Amino acid sequence: MTGDTLQTEFEFTLPQGYVDDDGTLHKEGRMRLATAADEIEPLQSPRVQSNSSYLTLVLLSRVVTELGDLEAIDVDVIENLFVSDLEYLQALYERINNQGRNAVETACPACGEVFEIDPESGTHLTTDGVNGVMDSAGIHDSRVGDSDGSVSESAGFEPTDMRTDSGELTDSEELESGNPAE
Repeated sequence: MTGDTLQTEFEFTLPQGYVDDDGTLHKEGRMRLATAADEIEPLQSPRVQSNSSYLTLVLLSRVVTELGDLEAIDVDVIENLFVSDLEYLQALYERINNQGRNAVETACPACGEVFEIDPESGTHLTTDGVNGVMDSAGIHDSRVGDSDGSVSESAGFEPTDMRTDSGELTDSEELESGNPAE
């Protein structure tokens, strides 16, 4: 056993945010990993049985554990999210439950190295504990310190799939825009 701990909850920030009945905006939240019961039990719901699209709403209401200062996150809350927020939570659910972590694959526009970042913080993630090209170049994550000591996101590390089926950039992709990340 390696002693690694399993991360079971992940923080998120909704793109738009949920507006409650009092007009309060709730954007910050947490989602936990789904269990087998989370995926099976909603199938017994009459609403899900009559409309399979409703499964997403029921499932998200089970795994979103916090949203702003709401006391409870139920199907009504998820039902009233803006579409962009619902899509964001669906993508987060897929990432953390299929990959076991919240990571997006991207590539360095300068050298083409493919790596993963945390979409919330922009932090460069390593999976095997070995420093990659980015680390050996002195770049430990994609954030850049400003002269005032604050941290801002660096340009050019946008999540993208820049590879062809062979995993290489094509000349036409580089020539089209002059920027391989576009």
